[in-house]
Amino acid sequence: MPSDRLDDVDAGILHLLQRDARNTTTTEMGDAVGVSASTVGNRIQQLEEDGIIDGYHPRIDYHDAGFPLRVLFVCTAPIPERSELSERALQIDGVVDVKEIMTGVENVHVEAVATDRDDVTVIGEDIDALGLDIVTQKLVKNEHIQPFDHFGDDTADE
Repeated sequence: MPSDRLDDVDAGILHLLQRDARNTTTTEMGDAVGVSASTVGNRIQQLEEDGIIDGYHPRIDYHDAGFPLRVLFVCTAPIPERSELSERALQIDGVVDVKEIMTGVENVHVEAVATDRDDVTVIGEDIDALGLDIVTQKLVKNEHIQPFDHFGDDTADE
């Protein structure tokens, strides 16, 4: 389901940014998608202004950063309060990611990092105090991510 708003150049740029935004130059992106470096720069600026690119986030190895526990709290929020509770959960110390899920139950997933089990307990208590019902909490072993490459562009795979 490619977006009507993206042409092949935009799609290729998005794919390359996802793959390695920090170490890929506009010249390299331009070579890959068949335009100049200045065009890539202009396109990136326009994608940012349009809200298609809404930030650049580093992937952090929390274990190596001193937070050996990574926990996924699967919660249920009343649907009318789901967005507000999700935003408030993001303010809890240790919480690094909150996802709103389009279901009636288990509709908020809160990921947190901690140094020990006591920290996990405090985070869980803080989540509960917000009004989120914690259904399960799971220790995350690892996460595997790949760039989305189905914008409709064949040049991004080169």
